[in-house]
Amino acid sequence: MRSIRKILAGLIAAAAIPTTAYSAVLGGSFYDERYDYRDFYAAANNKPFRVELLGNPYPSLPPSEVARRLLPVLQVNKPPPNLTFTYDAPAERPRAGHRLVLVFDPANDLTAGAVCNGTRRFKPATAGRVYALAVYCRDDVALSQVAGWATSAAPDDTGMNSLMKDMFNVVFERSTYGSQQHGHGFAR
Repeated sequence: MRSIRKILAGLIAAAAIPTTAYSAVLGGSFYDERYDYRDFYAAANNKPFRVELLGNPYPSLPPSEVARRLLPVLQVNKPPPNLTFTYDAPAERPRAGHRLVLVFDPANDLTAGAVCNGTRRFKPATAGRVYALAVYCRDDVALSQVAGWATSAAPDDTGMNSLMKDMFNVVFERSTYGSQQHGHGFAR
């Protein structure tokens, strides 16, 4: 009887120990009526897929270090096509320039359409928290977007992994057209 009480006391004490949760919080997502996962799949399967990083979510690290440490995180959380993320711009501009743009600490009024057209505006960083806007562009057209944030202290920590995994599942949505939220979320 005494050992059962000790076990129960130990379980209650263990349950009371606070733990840190590493989960991403995602905001609204929008899909342009021209978004089609099959188009993304054809553009990315067995090919390098360009990612542009805008902003620096870790001001204490040089942007090159953030990019170097973030690339494996992107790759491990990539969507289903057999793609390889790259920061390299293609030597020749492809016919349809598919790319993912990740904007860290985006300005509150920055739209996905503006991002695909080259606009860059930021807000001040918040220590220990990463805010990101993921935009899937085809040339200057924003096909899909999602915003989110996570608690993160380094480009390769659990918080950033969670944020990228969750954002990729939304920005590269695989469901049918009818179940996606289409609307006027993009400034053209």
